[in-house]
Amino acid sequence: MKTLMVQGTTSDAGKSTLVAGLCRVLQRKGLSVAPFKPQNMALNSAVTPCGGEIGRAQALQAEAAKVPLSTDFNPILLKPNSDTGAQVIIHGKAISNMEAAAYHDYKKVALEAVLSSHQRLSEQFELCIVEGAGSPAEINLRENDIANMGFACEVACPVIIIADIDKGGVFAHLVGTLALLSDYEQSLVKGFVINRFRGDIALLQSGLDWLEQKTGKPVFGVLPYLHGLALDAEDAVTVDNICERGSLSVRVLLFPHISNHTDFDTLRLNPEVDLLYVRYQESIGPCDLIILPGSKNVLSDLTFLRKQGWAEEIKRHLRYGGKVLGVCGGLQMLGKFIRDPNAVESTLGEVAGLGLADFETTLSEQKVLTQVSGICQLNEQSAEIYGYEIHAGVSSGAALEVPFLRFNTHPNNSVKDGFISRDNQIAATYLHGLFDTVAATQAILSWAGSNQAGTAAIDLAKHREQQITRLADSCEAHLDWQKLMKIIEE
Repeated sequence: MKTLMVQGTTSDAGKSTLVAGLCRVLQRKGLSVAPFKPQNMALNSAVTPCGGEIGRAQALQAEAAKVPLSTDFNPILLKPNSDTGAQVIIHGKAISNMEAAAYHDYKKVALEAVLSSHQRLSEQFELCIVEGAGSPAEINLRENDIANMGFACEVACPVIIIADIDKGGVFAHLVGTLALLSDYEQSLVKGFVINRFRGDIALLQSGLDWLEQKTGKPVFGVLPYLHGLALDAEDAVTVDNICERGSLSVRVLLFPHISNHTDFDTLRLNPEVDLLYVRYQESIGPCDLIILPGSKNVLSDLTFLRKQGWAEEIKRHLRYGGKVLGVCGGLQMLGKFIRDPNAVESTLGEVAGLGLADFETTLSEQKVLTQVSGICQLNEQSAEIYGYEIHAGVSSGAALEVPFLRFNTHPNNSVKDGFISRDNQIAATYLHGLFDTVAATQAILSWAGSNQAGTAAIDLAKHREQQITRLADSCEAHLDWQKLMKIIEE
């Protein structure tokens, strides 16, 4: 198996999107391609068919490569649950929570997991396109590195460095990054890609010529700024609408440890929905629907919610007839208590819930990871729904006797999920991806008060494929594939 690695001068330089674009173009060329990210730190994740957990970006890249999800695509996933610690997931399964210093020492063990995944992929695929993390020039993180040059050196693979010209200082980013690498690491860097360029390429040519002369390395291409490109975010939350405000107002509470905010991408794209994230020290304000999203540290985020004054705003919203939807951790917050006796997510132990539904939740060390389907019923309308579960909580109580959905089949033989309140104002589910299905989105938005949004519901699978195609077309048109294929085949 040939391996090509994409590293970036900064976070958000375009590594994830370039890897996705390369995967699709190479798949078009008839190659079997595996995406790979040795180590990912993100709270957006996906569930594989075998019940493992990987970064959302690698799930997108697998779709671009047209291959089934595998935990080997992202052997190390770190899910932050505090400013200094994270849950460590290896080959799809959580092994423990670690502080940053402890994980730094653990990297030597983690490298073995990374290399074993890469070896397994080499037995199944012709080509592996690897995504780095952050920047290879982060001096404080160089020791025991497994995410960037540490991995590239282990497998001796060629490296492309991508930089975002829209941020400014692109030549300083590229030359400076290269200068901070060792001589051997520099030899692995085969060239550069410049991302998100706007304007006349002729005005950039003198800079490209200088860069090649200065470094002795080619520029493989300049990718244009793709306005409105909407792909699953690796981690960062897009807090502003990307379309005109619609008739149905939806507010998502932006918790410090929000997880899988990609659940709401289809709402953000829907022209009939006015979706905004409510941030630190902001008021929720009048709206039709308040969404409590997932959280990697539910007890801490529930405490944060109260300090923001959002608990009282939610109760006032309900008194005036508004609707509330809880997703995963958001579901847990709606009950009477959340208990974490084994410090799965935090050391807070027990926190009183919002008390809006009669049930309690206890966090378990055993995480539920499943892909599921079922039927949800809102406003006496049944709708098919597909999604996935990622949660450590076990909830029980009278409120759950009126479920949000009933499963068709479930790997753990569960029959139902979530709840709908007796007054029909609150609904909640453990299911992520609940808005990815058109029929389910129509049902939920109709329940929330929209008479129009259902007709404009976004087919996420179709939309994602359109975006991948657009990205791949751009990569195919603007990269020098003769040079790229040469370094891949060396």
